[in-house]
Amino acid sequence: MESEIGTVSWVAVIIGAVVAFLVGWLWYSPKLFGEKWAEGVGVSLGSADQMPVAAMVAQIVGMILMSWVIGITAAQNALFTAILVILAITALIIANGYFARKSPYAIRTEAGFIIVAGIIMIACQGIF
Repeated sequence: MESEIGTVSWVAVIIGAVVAFLVGWLWYSPKLFGEKWAEGVGVSLGSADQMPVAAMVAQIVGMILMSWVIGITAAQNALFTAILVILAITALIIANGYFARKSPYAIRTEAGFIIVAGIIMIACQGIF
């Protein structure tokens, strides 16, 4: 564990998490997929000051953790493991969406975001 933590590019982890989080903000905005996604999950989009704080905190924590896992796999030259993690998270998001009876559009939107976030994080590992 010590060597895994020591060789991780923390700059890439943090930048990957922050960029993925910001892309999520745009992803779920009315400019992209937000309105139809909100309809598909049964919520209404509000202004930035109406965002649920707990959801936003959980999202950034999740982005940091996912980026850290990708950073560890990058440090160990195990890109395939990172891809499997992204696919596993995506499959769980899809399953959760079906259990919650979300619309197919909402499920695809949520799953697509996880894949895009993973690609961003992997790219940050390559850049930084």
